[in-house]
Amino acid sequence: MRGAQHARAARRLMQAANGGRLLAVRIVVVLVLLMAAQAYDGSLHELSHWVILALYAGSSVWFALAERGGGRRADSYAWAGTLLNAGLAAYVIVEHLLAGADAAGAADAVSRLPAFLLLLQTALSVRVWHTALYAGIVASTWGIALLLAATHPTGMLGPHVDLSEQVPALLTFTAASLVVIDGISRLRGAVAEALRLEHERTLLARFVPEDVAEDLAREGGMGAVRRRHACLMILDIRGFSRLSAEHPPETMVEALLAFRALAQGLVAEHGGLVDKYVGDAVLAQFVVGSPEDQARGALACARAVRTRVAALNRARALAGRFPVRVAVALHAGELLVGVFDDGVRAEYTVLGPAMNTLARLEARTKAADLDIAASGDFLRLTGPILPDGVTVVPVADGGNPALFAVAEGRQRVPA
Repeated sequence: MRGAQHARAARRLMQAANGGRLLAVRIVVVLVLLMAAQAYDGSLHELSHWVILALYAGSSVWFALAERGGGRRADSYAWAGTLLNAGLAAYVIVEHLLAGADAAGAADAVSRLPAFLLLLQTALSVRVWHTALYAGIVASTWGIALLLAATHPTGMLGPHVDLSEQVPALLTFTAASLVVIDGISRLRGAVAEALRLEHERTLLARFVPEDVAEDLAREGGMGAVRRRHACLMILDIRGFSRLSAEHPPETMVEALLAFRALAQGLVAEHGGLVDKYVGDAVLAQFVVGSPEDQARGALACARAVRTRVAALNRARALAGRFPVRVAVALHAGELLVGVFDDGVRAEYTVLGPAMNTLARLEARTKAADLDIAASGDFLRLTGPILPDGVTVVPVADGGNPALFAVAEGRQRVPA
Protein backbone atom coordinates (compact mmCIF):
# COMPACT_ATOMS: atom_id res chain seq x y z
CA MET A 1 0.00 0.00 0.00
CA ARG A 2 2.74 2.43 0.96
CA GLY A 3 4.66 1.62 -2.24
CA ALA A 4 1.58 2.49 -4.31
CA GLN A 5 1.25 5.76 -2.43
CA HIS A 6 4.86 6.62 -3.18
CA ALA A 7 4.31 5.76 -6.87
CA ARG A 8 1.28 8.05 -7.07
CA ALA A 9 3.15 10.79 -5.24
CA ALA A 10 6.06 10.42 -7.68
CA ARG A 11 3.72 10.75 -10.66
CA ARG A 12 2.03 13.84 -9.22
CA LEU A 13 5.39 15.39 -8.41
CA MET A 14 6.78 14.88 -11.92
CA GLN A 15 3.56 16.04 -13.55
CA ALA A 16 3.55 19.18 -11.43
CA ALA A 17 7.14 19.86 -12.44
CA ASN A 18 6.29 19.31 -16.13
CA GLY A 19 2.95 21.14 -16.08
CA GLY A 20 4.02 24.42 -17.67
CA ARG A 21 6.53 22.74 -19.95
CA LEU A 22 3.94 20.24 -21.16
CA LEU A 23 1.58 23.03 -22.20
CA ALA A 24 4.41 24.81 -24.01
CA VAL A 25 5.37 21.58 -25.78
CA ARG A 26 1.77 21.09 -26.94
CA ILE A 27 1.79 24.56 -28.49
CA VAL A 28 5.17 23.93 -30.15
CA VAL A 29 3.94 20.60 -31.54
CA VAL A 30 0.86 22.27 -33.01
CA LEU A 31 3.02 24.92 -34.69
CA VAL A 32 5.39 22.28 -36.07
CA LEU A 33 2.48 20.28 -37.49
CA LEU A 34 1.00 23.37 -39.11
CA MET A 35 4.35 24.33 -40.65
CA ALA A 36 4.92 20.75 -41.85
CA ALA A 37 1.51 20.68 -43.48
CA GLN A 38 2.17 24.04 -45.16
CA ALA A 39 5.58 22.88 -46.40
CA TYR A 40 4.17 19.58 -47.67
CA ASP A 41 1.23 20.64 -49.81
CA GLY A 42 0.86 24.24 -48.79
CA SER A 43 -2.53 25.71 -49.51
CA LEU A 44 -3.37 22.74 -51.76
CA HIS A 45 -4.55 20.77 -48.72
CA GLU A 46 -8.25 20.31 -48.58
CA LEU A 47 -10.12 22.51 -46.15
CA SER A 48 -10.91 19.48 -43.98
CA HIS A 49 -7.20 18.97 -43.30
CA TRP A 50 -6.78 22.49 -41.90
CA VAL A 51 -10.03 22.18 -39.96
CA ILE A 52 -8.77 18.98 -38.33
CA LEU A 53 -5.44 20.59 -37.40
CA ALA A 54 -7.24 23.64 -36.03
CA LEU A 55 -9.60 21.49 -33.98
CA TYR A 56 -6.66 19.50 -32.68
CA ALA A 57 -4.80 22.67 -31.73
CA GLY A 58 -7.74 24.10 -29.82
CA SER A 59 -8.69 20.82 -28.16
CA SER A 60 -5.11 19.96 -27.23
CA VAL A 61 -4.49 23.29 -25.50
CA TRP A 62 -7.90 23.16 -23.80
CA PHE A 63 -7.31 19.65 -22.45
CA ALA A 64 -3.87 20.70 -21.20
CA LEU A 65 -5.29 23.72 -19.37
CA ALA A 66 -8.17 21.67 -17.93
CA GLU A 67 -5.77 18.99 -16.72
CA ARG A 68 -3.52 21.58 -15.06
CA GLY A 69 -6.55 22.92 -13.23
CA GLY A 70 -6.87 19.60 -11.40
CA GLY A 71 -10.16 18.46 -9.98
CA ARG A 72 -12.01 15.19 -10.27
CA ARG A 73 -12.01 15.24 -14.07
CA ALA A 74 -8.27 15.82 -14.49
CA ASP A 75 -7.63 12.15 -15.25
CA SER A 76 -10.45 12.09 -17.79
CA TYR A 77 -8.98 15.11 -19.54
CA ALA A 78 -5.59 13.40 -19.58
CA TRP A 79 -7.02 10.28 -21.23
CA ALA A 80 -8.91 12.43 -23.73
CA GLY A 81 -5.70 14.29 -24.58
CA THR A 82 -3.89 11.00 -25.14
CA LEU A 83 -6.62 9.72 -27.45
CA LEU A 84 -6.58 13.06 -29.28
CA ASN A 85 -2.83 12.76 -29.88
CA ALA A 86 -3.19 9.19 -31.11
CA GLY A 87 -6.09 10.15 -33.36
CA LEU A 88 -4.17 12.98 -35.01
CA ALA A 89 -1.06 10.86 -35.55
CA ALA A 90 -3.19 8.09 -37.05
CA TYR A 91 -5.01 10.59 -39.29
CA VAL A 92 -1.79 12.09 -40.63
CA ILE A 93 -0.34 8.63 -41.32
CA VAL A 94 -3.42 7.50 -43.23
CA GLU A 95 -3.79 10.80 -45.07
CA HIS A 96 -0.17 10.95 -46.21
CA LEU A 97 0.55 7.26 -46.59
CA LEU A 98 -2.36 6.26 -48.78
CA ALA A 99 -3.75 7.77 -51.93
CA GLY A 100 -3.60 11.33 -50.72
CA ALA A 101 0.17 11.42 -50.92
CA ASP A 102 1.27 13.00 -54.17
CA ALA A 103 4.40 15.00 -53.44
CA ALA A 104 7.69 13.25 -54.11
CA GLY A 105 9.75 12.52 -51.02
CA ALA A 106 7.48 14.47 -48.72
CA ALA A 107 4.87 11.90 -47.75
CA ASP A 108 7.26 9.62 -45.92
CA ALA A 109 8.82 12.44 -43.91
CA VAL A 110 5.57 14.14 -42.99
CA SER A 111 3.78 10.92 -42.02
CA ARG A 112 6.52 10.10 -39.51
CA LEU A 113 6.84 13.51 -37.92
CA PRO A 114 3.58 13.68 -35.90
CA ALA A 115 3.92 10.11 -34.64
CA PHE A 116 7.31 10.76 -33.06
CA LEU A 117 6.54 14.30 -31.91
CA LEU A 118 3.32 13.30 -30.20
CA LEU A 119 5.00 10.23 -28.68
CA LEU A 120 7.45 12.54 -26.91
CA GLN A 121 4.66 14.90 -25.91
CA THR A 122 2.63 12.05 -24.40
CA ALA A 123 5.71 10.71 -22.64
CA LEU A 124 6.20 14.06 -20.90
CA SER A 125 3.02 13.31 -18.94
CA VAL A 126 5.05 10.50 -17.27
CA ARG A 127 2.00 8.24 -17.51
CA VAL A 128 3.09 4.78 -18.58
CA TRP A 129 -0.33 3.49 -19.62
CA HIS A 130 -1.16 6.67 -21.53
CA THR A 131 2.06 6.39 -23.50
CA ALA A 132 1.46 2.68 -24.11
CA LEU A 133 -2.08 3.39 -25.36
CA TYR A 134 -0.84 6.11 -27.70
CA ALA A 135 1.95 3.93 -29.07
CA GLY A 136 -0.41 0.99 -29.52
CA ILE A 137 -3.00 3.00 -31.47
CA VAL A 138 -0.44 4.68 -33.71
CA ALA A 139 1.57 1.52 -34.39
CA SER A 140 -1.61 -0.46 -35.11
CA THR A 141 -2.94 2.19 -37.48
CA TRP A 142 0.41 2.49 -39.20
CA GLY A 143 0.67 -1.27 -39.59
CA ILE A 144 -2.87 -1.62 -40.93
CA ALA A 145 -2.27 1.20 -43.41
CA LEU A 146 0.90 -0.48 -44.64
CA LEU A 147 -0.91 -3.82 -44.91
CA LEU A 148 -3.69 -2.26 -46.97
CA ALA A 149 -1.16 -0.47 -49.15
CA ALA A 150 0.79 -3.68 -49.70
CA THR A 151 -2.29 -5.74 -50.59
CA HIS A 152 -3.78 -3.02 -52.82
CA PRO A 153 -0.71 -1.21 -54.15
CA THR A 154 -2.39 0.35 -57.18
CA GLY A 155 -5.56 1.58 -55.58
CA MET A 156 -4.50 2.87 -52.17
CA LEU A 157 -0.77 3.59 -52.00
CA GLY A 158 0.29 7.15 -52.71
CA PRO A 159 2.40 7.46 -55.86
CA HIS A 160 5.54 8.57 -54.07
CA VAL A 161 5.31 6.43 -50.92
CA ASP A 162 8.08 3.85 -50.59
CA LEU A 163 7.15 0.82 -48.49
CA SER A 164 10.83 -0.09 -48.13
CA GLU A 165 11.19 3.12 -46.10
CA GLN A 166 7.86 3.02 -44.29
CA VAL A 167 8.30 -0.47 -42.81
CA PRO A 168 11.64 0.39 -41.14
CA ALA A 169 10.05 3.64 -39.97
CA LEU A 170 7.23 1.70 -38.29
CA LEU A 171 9.73 -0.64 -36.65
CA THR A 172 11.74 2.38 -35.49
CA PHE A 173 8.63 3.96 -34.01
CA THR A 174 7.75 0.72 -32.21
CA ALA A 175 11.27 0.40 -30.80
CA ALA A 176 11.31 4.06 -29.78
CA SER A 177 7.96 3.61 -28.04
CA LEU A 178 9.24 0.66 -26.04
CA VAL A 179 12.34 2.61 -25.02
CA VAL A 180 10.27 5.62 -24.00
CA ILE A 181 7.80 3.51 -22.01
CA ASP A 182 10.64 1.71 -20.26
CA GLY A 183 12.32 5.04 -19.52
CA ILE A 184 9.15 6.50 -18.01
CA SER A 185 8.66 3.42 -15.87
CA ARG A 186 12.25 3.53 -14.63
CA LEU A 187 12.05 7.27 -13.96
CA ARG A 188 8.86 6.92 -11.96
CA GLY A 189 10.37 4.02 -10.05
CA ALA A 190 13.47 6.06 -9.23
CA VAL A 191 11.44 9.04 -8.03
CA ALA A 192 9.15 6.77 -6.00
CA GLU A 193 12.20 5.16 -4.40
CA ALA A 194 13.63 8.59 -3.59
CA LEU A 195 10.35 9.58 -1.96
CA ARG A 196 10.29 6.33 -0.01
CA LEU A 197 13.83 6.87 1.24
CA GLU A 198 13.00 10.41 2.30
CA HIS A 199 9.84 9.23 4.06
CA GLU A 200 11.72 6.48 5.88
CA ARG A 201 14.58 8.83 6.76
CA THR A 202 12.16 11.40 8.15
CA LEU A 203 10.38 8.73 10.19
CA LEU A 204 13.61 7.28 11.56
CA ALA A 205 15.13 10.69 12.28
CA ARG A 206 12.57 11.04 15.08
CA PHE A 207 14.25 8.16 16.88
CA VAL A 208 17.84 7.78 15.65
CA PRO A 209 20.69 10.05 14.51
CA GLU A 210 20.45 11.51 11.02
CA ASP A 211 23.32 9.52 9.49
CA VAL A 212 22.05 6.25 10.95
CA ALA A 213 18.53 7.05 9.70
CA GLU A 214 19.86 7.51 6.16
CA ASP A 215 21.69 4.18 6.24
CA LEU A 216 18.67 2.32 7.63
CA ALA A 217 16.35 3.92 5.07
CA ARG A 218 18.72 2.94 2.26
CA GLU A 219 18.67 -0.66 3.47
CA GLY A 220 14.88 -0.82 3.37
CA GLY A 221 13.75 1.44 6.16
CA MET A 222 12.06 0.73 9.44
CA GLY A 223 8.56 1.92 8.71
CA ALA A 224 7.49 -1.67 9.39
CA VAL A 225 8.97 -3.91 12.05
CA ARG A 226 11.22 -6.50 10.45
CA ARG A 227 13.68 -9.20 11.42
CA ARG A 228 17.33 -8.32 11.02
CA HIS A 229 20.71 -8.95 12.57
CA ALA A 230 22.01 -6.65 15.29
CA CYS A 231 24.92 -6.45 17.68
CA LEU A 232 23.89 -5.35 21.16
CA MET A 233 25.85 -3.62 23.88
CA ILE A 234 24.75 -2.79 27.41
CA LEU A 235 26.76 -0.53 29.70
CA ASP A 236 26.07 -0.43 33.42
CA ILE A 237 27.56 1.54 36.32
CA ARG A 238 28.75 -0.88 38.96
CA GLY A 239 27.37 -0.47 42.46
CA PHE A 240 25.11 2.41 41.51
CA SER A 241 22.62 1.61 44.28
CA ARG A 242 25.38 1.56 46.90
CA LEU A 243 26.84 4.82 45.57
CA SER A 244 23.38 6.42 45.65
CA ALA A 245 23.13 5.62 49.36
CA GLU A 246 26.55 7.11 50.03
CA HIS A 247 26.36 10.35 48.00
CA PRO A 248 23.84 13.19 47.58
CA PRO A 249 21.31 12.84 44.73
CA GLU A 250 22.75 15.88 42.96
CA THR A 251 26.19 14.24 42.86
CA MET A 252 24.74 11.00 41.50
CA VAL A 253 22.75 12.81 38.83
CA GLU A 254 25.89 14.64 37.74
CA ALA A 255 27.85 11.37 37.49
CA LEU A 256 25.00 9.62 35.65
CA LEU A 257 24.63 12.42 33.09
CA ALA A 258 28.39 12.49 32.48
CA PHE A 259 28.34 8.72 31.90
CA ARG A 260 25.36 8.93 29.54
CA ALA A 261 26.96 11.73 27.53
CA LEU A 262 30.16 9.70 27.23
CA ALA A 263 28.26 6.59 26.11
CA GLN A 264 26.04 8.47 23.66
CA GLY A 265 28.99 10.14 21.96
CA LEU A 266 31.05 6.97 21.61
CA VAL A 267 28.16 4.82 20.40
CA ALA A 268 27.29 7.35 17.68
CA GLU A 269 30.97 7.72 16.76
CA HIS A 270 31.25 3.98 16.10
CA GLY A 271 28.12 3.67 13.96
CA GLY A 272 25.64 2.57 16.60
CA LEU A 273 22.72 4.18 18.33
CA VAL A 274 21.50 4.33 21.89
CA ASP A 275 18.26 2.40 22.16
CA LYS A 276 17.28 3.51 25.64
CA TYR A 277 18.45 4.44 29.11
CA VAL A 278 17.29 2.12 31.88
CA GLY A 279 18.26 3.57 35.25
CA ASP A 280 22.06 3.66 35.27
CA ALA A 281 22.32 1.33 32.25
CA VAL A 282 22.66 2.26 28.59
CA LEU A 283 21.40 -0.12 25.90
CA ALA A 284 23.00 0.40 22.48
CA GLN A 285 22.48 -1.37 19.19
CA PHE A 286 24.51 -1.68 16.02
CA VAL A 287 22.19 -2.51 13.13
CA VAL A 288 23.77 -0.85 10.10
CA GLY A 289 26.04 -2.80 7.75
CA SER A 290 26.99 -6.45 7.69
CA PRO A 291 27.03 -8.47 10.94
CA GLU A 292 30.82 -8.39 10.83
CA ASP A 293 30.84 -4.59 10.50
CA GLN A 294 28.36 -4.34 13.37
CA ALA A 295 30.56 -6.50 15.61
CA ARG A 296 33.72 -4.57 14.78
CA GLY A 297 31.98 -1.29 15.53
CA ALA A 298 30.53 -2.53 18.82
CA LEU A 299 33.87 -3.98 19.98
CA ALA A 300 35.72 -0.77 19.11
CA CYS A 301 33.06 1.20 20.97
CA ALA A 302 33.37 -0.98 24.08
CA ARG A 303 37.14 -0.54 24.12
CA ALA A 304 36.75 3.21 23.65
CA VAL A 305 34.31 3.30 26.58
CA ARG A 306 36.88 1.58 28.79
CA THR A 307 39.56 4.10 27.76
CA ARG A 308 37.32 7.13 28.17
CA VAL A 309 35.96 5.99 31.53
CA ALA A 310 39.54 5.65 32.77
CA ALA A 311 40.25 9.22 31.63
CA LEU A 312 36.98 10.40 33.21
CA ASN A 313 37.93 8.82 36.52
CA ARG A 314 41.32 10.53 36.49
CA ALA A 315 39.56 13.86 36.07
CA ARG A 316 37.06 12.99 38.79
CA ALA A 317 39.88 12.00 41.15
CA LEU A 318 41.52 15.40 40.68
CA ALA A 319 38.17 16.99 41.52
CA GLY A 320 37.80 14.84 44.64
CA ARG A 321 34.89 12.79 43.28
CA PHE A 322 34.34 9.05 43.48
CA PRO A 323 35.35 6.86 40.48
CA VAL A 324 32.80 5.34 38.12
CA ARG A 325 33.22 1.67 37.24
CA VAL A 326 31.46 0.41 34.14
CA ALA A 327 30.62 -3.13 33.01
CA VAL A 328 30.05 -3.72 29.29
CA ALA A 329 28.36 -6.83 27.84
CA LEU A 330 28.25 -7.64 24.10
CA HIS A 331 25.99 -10.04 22.22
CA ALA A 332 24.67 -10.60 18.68
CA GLY A 333 21.64 -12.21 17.11
CA GLU A 334 18.49 -11.89 15.02
CA LEU A 335 15.91 -9.48 16.40
CA LEU A 336 12.73 -7.66 15.49
CA VAL A 337 13.85 -4.12 14.75
CA GLY A 338 11.74 -1.09 13.93
CA VAL A 339 9.30 1.54 15.08
CA PHE A 340 6.74 0.05 17.44
CA ASP A 341 3.69 2.31 17.32
CA ASP A 342 0.58 1.50 19.34
CA GLY A 343 -1.24 4.60 18.16
CA VAL A 344 -0.44 6.53 21.33
CA ARG A 345 3.32 6.30 21.60
CA ALA A 346 5.90 5.32 18.99
CA GLU A 347 9.29 3.91 19.92
CA TYR A 348 12.20 2.66 17.88
CA THR A 349 13.65 -0.42 19.56
CA VAL A 350 14.65 -4.08 19.22
CA LEU A 351 12.90 -7.17 20.57
CA GLY A 352 13.76 -10.84 20.67
CA PRO A 353 15.43 -13.66 22.59
CA ALA A 354 18.84 -12.04 22.06
CA MET A 355 17.72 -9.22 24.37
CA ASN A 356 16.98 -11.70 27.16
CA THR A 357 20.35 -13.34 26.61
CA LEU A 358 22.05 -9.95 26.81
CA ALA A 359 20.45 -9.29 30.20
CA ARG A 360 21.83 -12.58 31.52
CA LEU A 361 25.26 -11.80 30.07
CA GLU A 362 25.22 -8.43 31.82
CA ALA A 363 24.52 -10.05 35.19
CA ARG A 364 27.29 -12.59 34.65
CA THR A 365 29.71 -9.85 33.57
CA LYS A 366 29.11 -7.94 36.80
CA ALA A 367 29.27 -11.12 38.89
CA ALA A 368 32.66 -11.99 37.37
CA ASP A 369 33.88 -8.41 38.00
CA LEU A 370 34.73 -7.84 34.31
CA ASP A 371 35.08 -4.56 32.45
CA ILE A 372 34.07 -6.00 29.06
CA ALA A 373 32.61 -9.41 28.28
CA ALA A 374 31.18 -10.88 25.09
CA SER A 375 29.30 -13.98 24.03
CA GLY A 376 30.75 -16.53 21.64
CA ASP A 377 28.12 -15.54 19.05
CA PHE A 378 29.45 -12.00 19.12
CA LEU A 379 33.14 -12.92 18.99
CA ARG A 380 32.67 -15.25 16.02
CA LEU A 381 31.66 -12.21 13.97
CA THR A 382 34.91 -10.38 14.69
CA GLY A 383 36.95 -12.99 12.80
CA PRO A 384 39.66 -15.42 13.87
CA ILE A 385 42.18 -12.60 14.49
CA LEU A 386 41.14 -9.89 16.92
CA PRO A 387 42.28 -6.27 16.66
CA ASP A 388 45.70 -5.40 18.03
CA GLY A 389 45.71 -5.16 21.79
CA VAL A 390 42.69 -7.40 22.37
CA THR A 391 42.69 -10.74 24.19
CA VAL A 392 39.71 -12.93 25.01
CA VAL A 393 39.66 -15.32 27.94
CA PRO A 394 36.88 -17.85 28.61
CA VAL A 395 34.92 -17.26 31.81
CA ALA A 396 34.43 -20.55 33.67
CA ASP A 397 31.17 -19.72 35.39
CA GLY A 398 29.18 -22.63 33.98
CA GLY A 399 26.67 -20.31 32.32
CA ASN A 400 25.09 -20.57 28.90
CA PRO A 401 25.93 -19.17 26.40
CA ALA A 402 29.69 -19.18 26.79
CA LEU A 403 31.09 -15.89 28.11
CA PHE A 404 34.50 -14.43 27.32
CA ALA A 405 36.35 -11.65 29.07
CA VAL A 406 37.72 -9.05 26.66
CA ALA A 407 41.07 -7.85 27.93
CA GLU A 408 44.12 -6.24 26.37
CA GLY A 409 46.57 -8.54 24.54
CA ARG A 410 46.34 -10.81 21.46
CA GLN A 411 45.24 -14.37 20.83
CA ARG A 412 43.01 -16.40 18.52
CA VAL A 413 39.30 -16.44 19.30
CA PRO A 414 38.28 -19.76 20.88
CA ALA A 415 36.15 -21.95 18.63
